[in-house]
Amino acid sequence: MSQEEVTIIFDIGKTNKKLFIYDEKLNEIFHHQENFDEVEDDDGYLGDDLNALSEWMKSSVRQIIENGKYQVKKINISAYGASMVHLDESGQIASPFYNYTKPLPDEFYDRFFKLVGDSDQFSVETASPMLGMLNSGFQLFYLKHYKPEIAKKVSVSLHFPQFLSYLFTGKMVSESTSIGCHTALWDFATMQYHSWVRNGGYESQLAPIVPTNQTYTIDLFGRQVEVGVGIHDSSSALIPYLISIKEPFNLLSTGTWSVSMNPYNNAPLTKDEFKRDCLNFISYAGKPVKASRLFMGEELKHQVMKISEYFNCDYERYLSIKVDPQFVDKRKTKKQLLFNYGFLKPHLFGYQLNESENLSIFQSFEEAYLQLIDELTDLQVMSLQLTIANSGVKCMYVDGGFASNEPFIQRLANKLPELKIFTNSSASGSAMGAALLANDQHEDQFTLKNCVRHLPFL
Repeated sequence: MSQEEVTIIFDIGKTNKKLFIYDEKLNEIFHHQENFDEVEDDDGYLGDDLNALSEWMKSSVRQIIENGKYQVKKINISAYGASMVHLDESGQIASPFYNYTKPLPDEFYDRFFKLVGDSDQFSVETASPMLGMLNSGFQLFYLKHYKPEIAKKVSVSLHFPQFLSYLFTGKMVSESTSIGCHTALWDFATMQYHSWVRNGGYESQLAPIVPTNQTYTIDLFGRQVEVGVGIHDSSSALIPYLISIKEPFNLLSTGTWSVSMNPYNNAPLTKDEFKRDCLNFISYAGKPVKASRLFMGEELKHQVMKISEYFNCDYERYLSIKVDPQFVDKRKTKKQLLFNYGFLKPHLFGYQLNESENLSIFQSFEEAYLQLIDELTDLQVMSLQLTIANSGVKCMYVDGGFASNEPFIQRLANKLPELKIFTNSSASGSAMGAALLANDQHEDQFTLKNCVRHLPFL
């Protein structure tokens, strides 16, 4: 019996770790989600269990190959950025896998900028707002000055997506989408590593840069398989749209992070944009993409947990809440907020912080939830405007977890009537991007499916 030729994609998010299998025409034929308990690093701070994740990925591929049902032709990885894996001379992990939410030491920035210079200018040059460990390149400086015993062991530092590819290929490489995602490593004016990387001797610690569509043919469990070098998940989510959409568009890729990306905004980044978490990514083609970010998924989870506890109901109840055309905003002024946001920074958009949150003003879980969505979409619109600006974009696509959140999408449509808003019902945009990249497909071979337009209420 002939085996079906397939592509395996690992889509490794901060919250969910997913495996997809695509057929020759890139139709999804299987997916599986895995979650792992976090483990402590050397300071007791929780983060992803890199060993458990690595073993799951390798054993999954082995199972699929040895099962005999499929002929695995390609493997690629889409994974979150802002993280690095440090290897010793023998290619073994040499340090803990640090969570990007781990705080840097209090005096870190003073020490760093005494060597580098003005912080605002540095942010502009590297397209990297100062975000702590989210600027993953800082790990090189951090290890050298705060973990010298670990630093002595490190031979090569890999970006997280490339480490996951390395598990299969044994190839230590870097690529542009991982380098360019607010790592504080890359000078966007000169399109090379920033002077602090070169002058500090860190460049030799970083693996050689290869094209994002680079693949290696590897013998895996007795089969010849082409394995990609991996890609930053937000940049990967953009690929299906860049390939198939002809008119200028903005993409809102949602999940733990809500990331707005506009490949058609070429305006220089400003200091004000940086303060509001606007930055540049690099596309798979090596071009800058203006992006803005909100920690939306984590904020929604945090707030819904509080609401469900207050009303003593199931946390997942919000998943069934529909649009209410009769919704009335309880805020007295447009810049007022009724919720105390733990993961967002609404003051950066001119909103009044609410430190005296009072859920008793709501009659039900549903009423509180719809108020929350109204406020979150206000903040989302402000973030979106940073990337859309005056770029001439009239069309926006929303994919990921929030694309199926009906109240969220409808409020966006109401608040942005000048935009044609579409949702993509596929929750695997970043996985599809990695699959397209591995298979080197272009616009004549791929059409974006499952998109639905949403109109504002009249």
